[in-house]
This record gives sequence, C-alpha cells and structure tokens, in this order.
Amino acid sequence: MGFAEYGHYDALGLAGLIAKKHISAREVVDEAITRAEALNPVLNAIVFKAFNQARERALTDLPQGPFTGVPILLKDMRAGAKGMPIRNGSRMVPAVLAANDSTLVARYRAAGLIPMGKTNVPEFGILPTTESRLYGPARNPWNVDHSTGGSSGGSAAAVAARIVPIAHATDGGGSIRIPASCCGLVGLKVSRGRVTQGPDAADSTSGLSVDHVVTRSVRDCAAALDISCAPDPGDPYFALPQEGSFLDGIAHPPRRLTIAVSFKAPGGASHDPQVTRALEKTAQLVEDLGHRVEEVLPPLDPAEMTPAFLTIWSGNAALAVESIERATGTKPSLDVLEGLTYGLYLAGMKITAVQHMLAQQAMNRAARTMAQFHSQYDVWLTTTLGRPPNRLGMIDIDEQYALRAMTPLMDYVPYTAWQNATGQPAINLPLHWSTEGLPLGVQFVGRSGDEMTLLKLAAELETAMPWNGRCPDLDALKKR
Repeated sequence: MGFAEYGHYDALGLAGLIAKKHISAREVVDEAITRAEALNPVLNAIVFKAFNQARERALTDLPQGPFTGVPILLKDMRAGAKGMPIRNGSRMVPAVLAANDSTLVARYRAAGLIPMGKTNVPEFGILPTTESRLYGPARNPWNVDHSTGGSSGGSAAAVAARIVPIAHATDGGGSIRIPASCCGLVGLKVSRGRVTQGPDAADSTSGLSVDHVVTRSVRDCAAALDISCAPDPGDPYFALPQEGSFLDGIAHPPRRLTIAVSFKAPGGASHDPQVTRALEKTAQLVEDLGHRVEEVLPPLDPAEMTPAFLTIWSGNAALAVESIERATGTKPSLDVLEGLTYGLYLAGMKITAVQHMLAQQAMNRAARTMAQFHSQYDVWLTTTLGRPPNRLGMIDIDEQYALRAMTPLMDYVPYTAWQNATGQPAINLPLHWSTEGLPLGVQFVGRSGDEMTLLKLAAELETAMPWNGRCPDLDALKKR
C-alpha cells in the first residue's frame, strides 16, 4: 500500500482491509510510523513514541473487533497505557511509565486498536491551544504558523495529517471540539458519565471533563463510542443508556429536527465574518435537508457561568498540582510550572468549600435551564470558535493572572465550556474552510445523553457536504 492510498481510509476502512487480508496489521502500523517519522519533526504532535511496542503488538494474535490492526495515538492526559508515561504536558510530572492500562485503553485494545504513542498537550490541558514549556508547540498541518487548538491539539494534528486515522482526546472546556475545529476533524464531546475514567480516576475536573476521540469520519466516531461507552461500576456519573449501537444508528437519518441557531456570542459580540458566514451556510444546509431552524439564544447568564466555571477550573488545577507534590515531593514553583498554571494553582488554593459548592450549584442550574431549552429544541447550532484558528504565540503561558491571560480567548471560545458545565454532548463538524485555507468548524449541541441524534445528524451532513477529500499539503510539510 502506497503513502497516498493509506491516507484515503478512515479507521474502519483500514480495519476492513486488514480483515480481508488485503494488507497486514504490521504493514498498516509500519505505514503510520513512516508517516510519523516524516511529519512529526514539523508538527510536534507526538511526544512519546511507542513504535517498537506497536510493531510487536501488530504481529500478535490481535482481538477481533471493529478496529483490529488499526494504530491509535493516546493523549498525554488520562489515557493510561502500560509502558507509557502520563506527564500532562508539565515539567513537574516525572516521566514514570504506567504499570497498567486505564479501563478505556483496555477497551481500545480489546477492539483491536494498537496504541503507538502519546500526543502533545498544553500544561494540564488548561488552554485551547497546544503550547507548553515541556513539549513546545504542536503545529497545525493546514498552516504550521497556526494553533492546533487545545488541549487535544497533538491528537488532532496527527489525525489531520493522516498519521493515524483516530486518536484519543479529552474535553474539559472544549478540548476535543476546539482542536477538531482547528484541524478539520469530527470531534464529539460526549455526555457526562458516558465514558469511564477508571480505574485510577473517578471524576476529572468535578464532572467537567470527558474522554473520547478525534476522527476524520462520523462512522469512526460512532464506532469508537460503541466500544468505549459501557458503564463501569463505581463511576460517580452514568449517562442515560443509549438505544442500540451508535454505528448502526447512523445508517438511518434522524427525524426532522427543530434546531436553534445562535449567530452571536453569549454577550452579544459578533463573530469573525468568515465564521458567521460558515454558520449561516450551515443553517441553510440543515434547513434545505428539511429541518426547522430558528434563531435563538438559550437563557444562560455568562455573568454567572464564567466565574463559576473558572472557580471549578482553578480548584481542580490546584488539586492536580497538590496531588503531584504529594506523590513526588516536588514543590510547586515557577521552576517547574508555567506562570498561568502557577497562578491558577495559587488562586485555587484560596477557594473555599462553600465557593466551590456555589459554583457547582450554578452549573447544576445551567443544566436544568438547558434541559428545559431542549424540551423545545432538539439541537442547538453554534460556531465552535469565534474566529479562524489563532496564530501560535497569541497566549502568554507565563502570565500568572488567569483572567488577563484568558482575555484573548473570551470571543475566541464563546460556547464550548457551556456543555462541559451542563454535561451535554456536542459535536464539531468540519463543514467549512476560511479563505486562507484554515478549517472553520461548527458545533451541534444535543440533549444530555442524546449522542445518537447528534451522530445521525452529523452523518446526514457528511453525506450532503463531504469533507474527507480535503487534506493538508503533506508533501509540503515533509519538505519543511
């Protein structure tokens, strides 16, 4: 199989070739490694290589599943894999190799996937860009001067560059959807409690953060959810049970939906004109497909939501740093932490239990407000980002005052954190590109527990406006 041919297939497509013995798992893994070695020096997407481990695994009697023989990359956060470290993008975290797989990674292996390394992240996944002192910036394969988004930026860059067809990702404030938007991918943030974080963790970021993948196709996204969504006893949250297989479900179009669309940011600010135009085209597309579209903004109060989110975010940053100090004896300081992380740590250490609980109550009220909103609207359509992907270096990671550091992001990331607060599923779809050739994603938000409707709608839109033919100029990347 030649270089170009490999890149034409999604994960299920590659698995199908392997199942029919048109190609071996070892050949597929070797091709992924060849691509990684050619492209990663430019993209800086992969920060830990388990290539020999992957080659050896490909020669074993692999489990028979939907992805047998397909290589996958794992984010350097939460995806525990035996023999690989989890450093959370931080100099404070030692490169200790994991002694066991997380439940999620064990499920990936059982489905036939072959982990081949870890991907770049910002420190502790804090930022919607992937730039850290430990690893340096991940670069967008569509334009290497621009951000991949964050915090799953390394995963998104690797999938967009056709190194692997699927990669693990997490989302605590948009960290699946933002990189998917920046890199032209499908990125589903699942409902709270849909995918386990066991056995070593129970609840990441007070319920804000979830795990899933970034992919090029809707069917890969659906199939990956099928293999990962079984409830795990002891988890603190459980999403509403799904009705049957997600992959089987997307073979059937959704019923005609009532879709709310918001063309401005929550505070009333306008998006970049190209983003607004992309959103208008999407609204027209879903209307042409027979869905009913109405412009409306849910009655959530940003003045309440933003401080509540930052309170919980800061408290959990402090918890992460404190836990590492207890485990390693390393004291938090600017010698081992970026300024922004250190500032969040200091702020988080001052948060009282009452303040934390008040913030969680605000999140709970928002969840009930959105549940009421979705009694009238099946889906809510927004932009994923307020403007095209930022250039690298726009965020000062050494700025210790979080609000000052985050100021450039307020209009850039207008909506994604809301779904982390309310626990709802939301999916980025790569339907549009800017005049400069950068991806412009749009986001569809569903009822809590209703990934099926989002995936059905996504599959319908993928058929109506296919995106898989778009690919970065990989030859140009290799020559850099």
